[in-house]
Amino acid sequence: MQTIRRFLADESGATAIEYGLIAAGIALAIIAVVNNLGATLNKKFTSISSSLK
Repeated sequence: MQTIRRFLADESGATAIEYGLIAAGIALAIIAVVNNLGATLNKKFTSISSSLK
């Protein structure tokens, strides 16, 4: 029973999980921004290409 209490009170792995979740959130935000920026640049280059023809 003492071992179970110590296991439930131990929070040493919690910070690693929290940092992992923060890193995953930041990665998702970066992917969303880059994806949106790529779509915008594609529209601009398509517009420039069609106006040069």
